[in-house]
Amino acid sequence: MSNSSSQVDVVAASDIEIDTVALDQSISAFAQKNSAYYIRAFQKIHTSTSMVPNTFHVWAAALGPLWAASRAIWGMFWTFLILEIIAWVQIGRGLWGDLGSDFAQRAAKQLERVEELRQRAIDAATQADVDRFTTLADNIARAAEATQARAIAAQDDAGAILLAGLVVLVAVKAIQGFYANVVYERQYSRWRVSPDAVDSGMRLPNVSMGLGLICAIAPLIVYKFTVDGSVPVLDEFPEKAVSAAILGQEGGTLFATIANWMEARIDAAALAGGDMFDGVVRIVRSVLDALSIALIGSPWPVVMLIIVVTAWRSAGPRVAIFTVAALAYIAVLGYWAIAMETVALVGAAVFLCVLIGIPFGIWFGKSKRAFRFAEPVLDLMQTLPAFVYLIPIIAFFGTGNPPGILATIIFGMPPVIRLTALGMRGVPDSIKEAAVAFGASRWQLLKDVEIPLALPSIMTGVNQTILMCLSMVVIISLIGGGGLGREILEALQFAAKGPGLLGGFAILFVAMVIDRIVQGAFKQKEER
Repeated sequence: MSNSSSQVDVVAASDIEIDTVALDQSISAFAQKNSAYYIRAFQKIHTSTSMVPNTFHVWAAALGPLWAASRAIWGMFWTFLILEIIAWVQIGRGLWGDLGSDFAQRAAKQLERVEELRQRAIDAATQADVDRFTTLADNIARAAEATQARAIAAQDDAGAILLAGLVVLVAVKAIQGFYANVVYERQYSRWRVSPDAVDSGMRLPNVSMGLGLICAIAPLIVYKFTVDGSVPVLDEFPEKAVSAAILGQEGGTLFATIANWMEARIDAAALAGGDMFDGVVRIVRSVLDALSIALIGSPWPVVMLIIVVTAWRSAGPRVAIFTVAALAYIAVLGYWAIAMETVALVGAAVFLCVLIGIPFGIWFGKSKRAFRFAEPVLDLMQTLPAFVYLIPIIAFFGTGNPPGILATIIFGMPPVIRLTALGMRGVPDSIKEAAVAFGASRWQLLKDVEIPLALPSIMTGVNQTILMCLSMVVIISLIGGGGLGREILEALQFAAKGPGLLGGFAILFVAMVIDRIVQGAFKQKEER
């Protein structure tokens, strides 16, 4: 064996030569105004190994957030604007704020109550009433004296509050001064990587925006929290005045006008499209009835056995054992029928979500223009609160299980559409080109190449849709939906804590069983 070893030359950081001229030119191009100062400051930062900043920017400390805005450091601007406002509020409270005003107002109300009780004592018919009113008056008078003492004590704390505000302001200014160059140097580093995406230099629009924000925010907040007495225009938006300016004095409010107009349009649309809406309800009801017959109409041992075997084949023995325990809990507590109704509701909703959502997802994955038009609609479907869906559903489709399923579809469809589109866009172009080169038609390309490769993303979307549909179980009970959601709703209405918790655990077990079975089936497909 040879004893010779290869030698590796190690170069110390201090031995690395830096083109200081090019670096200074780069810093000068970035900083523009007052570039000589920033060249020196950045050089100190580059050569420093200490965690403590070794430079102090006087103008950053003096101007505070305005300096940060002038250099487009907006994170630093908002942070120190808030901190300085807090300090100025404390200074204002100490200088001109009426610190004991709340206590003084409370004491005045207590004294008014004392006078009222004493007058009632004078007018009392019996000595017992006189003694009772007099005792109450004396007790409230002592409370008023204590409140007045607290008002005086609060006013005496003005000096301490002023001092605390000054200390906070000085500390904030010092921190801005010490860290201004450090933060600006980090912005310079980002600018060197992507000069088009990071602002550089001092620009007048940034200065104007920063000054405008400071003047619009700081005085109003300081005034609000330091001056005694409220200003109605600052406490509450003058919506009545705005409505009067637009609609006239007798025109009512904008809210009432717009709400009445929308209600009239919805009623007219529901009347005009009644046959179409009834047809949609019939389609949904047919799917729900088929699932209900299979789950509720069949003998319960058969349904339970099929579910357990499906869990075993899809996700293994552990999930099968958990499924047996969950189904036993549901059956023993008398939730079997309504739990199967819940599964039927979720199954119908998921079936329709997948039936409609996957074709749309394939289309959106292939057409960027179509996805751009559909994306705001999907955002609206996902971000609009679930309770809001129920209003148009009731107006157009009525109440009961089928309208509840339609509300669930609106809430649960976006994930399967989005993730199907994502999976289709993730199929490599090279694979599609190879398939076309071997003579695959568009249908064969979709069926044999794109969908199989996008299947992991599609199945993730299906799983998310199932869970989101389950989360609507309780909500659709508000419009007459059945299943376990109705049990939870009744428990909430009557404050029945025990039945509510037992029903909640039943919903939890249903969700866990469905989720484990779907995930297990998906993992088996991946392993194959």
